[in-house]
Amino acid sequence: MLAAIFRGYHHLSIVEHRVAEPTGLKRKSRRILVVEDEPSIAGFVRRGLHFEGYDVDVVPDGPGALRRLRDSPPDLLVLDVMVPGVDGIEIARRLRAAETAESLPAIPILMLTARDAIADRVTGLRAGADDYLVKPFDFDELLARIEALLRRTSIASPEESARETLRYADLVVDLAGRTVRRGGRDIHLTAREFDLLVLFLHHPEKVLPRSTIMTRIWGDDFFGDSNVLEVFIANLRRALEAAGEPRLIQTVRGVGYVLRGAARS
Repeated sequence: MLAAIFRGYHHLSIVEHRVAEPTGLKRKSRRILVVEDEPSIAGFVRRGLHFEGYDVDVVPDGPGALRRLRDSPPDLLVLDVMVPGVDGIEIARRLRAAETAESLPAIPILMLTARDAIADRVTGLRAGADDYLVKPFDFDELLARIEALLRRTSIASPEESARETLRYADLVVDLAGRTVRRGGRDIHLTAREFDLLVLFLHHPEKVLPRSTIMTRIWGDDFFGDSNVLEVFIANLRRALEAAGEPRLIQTVRGVGYVLRGAARS
């Protein structure tokens, strides 16, 4: 399966990675792969993240990034869209396909690009990115977004582990393992898709306004108006309904969304 996904990189596969808490001294155990072909940006990001205590690898092209992801998966991927060989959009797609094929945890992806149009952001998010940062950017914002993504993919706290399973209809979510099943089917989600689903499961049958969802899932990382939420809702619905199951996430027009078994007027 991976041989086809990675087109020529045979025999080895992405190995399962474990994510620890990204605070204090434990930051030193977190590995970040930066895929960036502009030396000035790559050096700026590498030095800054090293200073903050992260282990950082830099790869300047797509084929090298795919090999590194295959051989030594990081805890987080900072991915430029316009890298040579294989572009960032295709790298994200192949990574998500490989993770799904092998039932591996989703590596958080922060995508970097000089393109700031809504359509470009949507393309990146649909390819599997968890967040999107437009160049030029301030390092403090980059760091904040990285820390936010790592928090969302961290191992469950003792409080979460005590109530580690959430259920609704035929949907079962394991908070500690960050796994999702519907009926007898495993469902693979990105970090933010998982967080979005958990938010709905914590508030079943309750209409969540769009602004509430954006604040809870994206917080201060989100700037301006866009259809980012709609893209993630569409991705989540596709994953939950891939085997023809009935819709669980309903649209409440002019308000937001609700987790319930059937649309109501």
